[in-house]
Order: sequence, then C-alpha cells, then structure tokens
Amino acid sequence: MVELLRTNDPVLISFVEAILAGENIGFLVADQHMSVLEGSLGFIRRRILVAAPDAARARIVLDEAGLGPELSRL
Repeated sequence: MVELLRTNDPVLISFVEAILAGENIGFLVADQHMSVLEGSLGFIRRRILVAAPDAARARIVLDEAGLGPELSRL
C-alpha cells in the first residue's frame, strides 16, 4: 500500500474518497479509529492508502482535482 495523503480534515477525506471511488480506485482510510481514540487534539492524522499499482493513477486523478499540494511526497 502507498500513502497518498495524511490529514485531519474530514471534508478533504470525504472528497478524496468520492474521487477515488468514482475512478474505481480501491483505497483504505488508515488510522480512522485511532484519531477518534486520541480525541479532538489532532495528533494522529488519517491516511489514505492505495495499492501500489494504482498509486500513479490515483495521484494523477487527485492532482487533476486540485489536490496536488495535499499529496504526500514519495
């Protein structure tokens, strides 16, 4: 799995999920439950992960949606 981005922003996560689902790119939101356990302090950011073969395509799609600056660097 390859990390695409890390964030505490639930709106951004929903947007990324909608884009990836619309392109039929499988993804996983990691640390979703850990961020709830630590409260609203924001120490643990959620991560969006995709399978390695889909990473390049996912990055292109998210970049085209204007999310290039949000993407994790390789």
